[in-house]
Amino acid sequence: MLTSELLKKIRKIEITTKRVVSETFSGQYHSVFKGQGIEFSEVRPYIVGDDIRFIDWNVSARQNSLFVKRFAEERELTVFIVADVSGSTGFGSRTRLKSEIIAEISSILAFSAIENKDKVGAILFSDKVERYIPPKKGNRHVLSIISEILSFKPESRKTNIDKALRFTLNVLKRRSVIFLLSDFIDSGFDKSLGILSKKHDTVAFRLFDPTERRIDLPFMLTLRDPESDEDVILDNSHYNTNLRLQKYVAEYEEMIRDVFKRNQVDFLEIDISSDYIPPMLKFFKMRQKEHGR
Repeated sequence: MLTSELLKKIRKIEITTKRVVSETFSGQYHSVFKGQGIEFSEVRPYIVGDDIRFIDWNVSARQNSLFVKRFAEERELTVFIVADVSGSTGFGSRTRLKSEIIAEISSILAFSAIENKDKVGAILFSDKVERYIPPKKGNRHVLSIISEILSFKPESRKTNIDKALRFTLNVLKRRSVIFLLSDFIDSGFDKSLGILSKKHDTVAFRLFDPTERRIDLPFMLTLRDPESDEDVILDNSHYNTNLRLQKYVAEYEEMIRDVFKRNQVDFLEIDISSDYIPPMLKFFKMRQKEHGR
């Protein structure tokens, strides 16, 4: 049973993201993500100037007149949102949590797909696949996905991206568009990501909170790991402690970027404390240009 507060949040996301989609993202989505190719549509009488390669000689012989084949884009896509619901996505240093931003971005992507008559499915994961939502069309289906992401209470708080990607590979039989949303506080998913990106059009969104890159409070801190639920004491009173922390985070982020680049996965880093719409628009425009779409 959804609480009234959660229903209000879902309704707010629906109203906001539908407006963004109708004003901005729907056309962008259509131009960036194409269908599977072209398929035969019909035959029509030959017109002077038509390409003779498309003459249907069998029909022309039967009708005793020239006819040409017409083709149409096979537009319909299957879109899968693979969303992290592990403990670390419940983090946010200001007013927004990573899980809320994941729900909002998923909403924009899903409504864009529905607007273009595509089917949308979802996989929610922690250190296992927590929920599989088969692809369907329709606004109600999208709202159910958003509701699941916002309200889902995973059985585990840990993360295993590799398991989620391998599950995705097993359930998708035809080429699809994959949106992978996570903070990517994990490793060991390099190989499965490479296989996924070869079979499917894969895009990754890495969410981060700026406080994860720097802790400015000059005293002892007790931090709780949201995935293991264990307390860690950090002596931040020494300047070197903060430097080491920053160095570790920078190296880890660079390692994740290298994984994406090595496997030819387009990715966007989302600062959850800022407006994510402008960087998303810029990202998709660049992607359209780079992929020659």
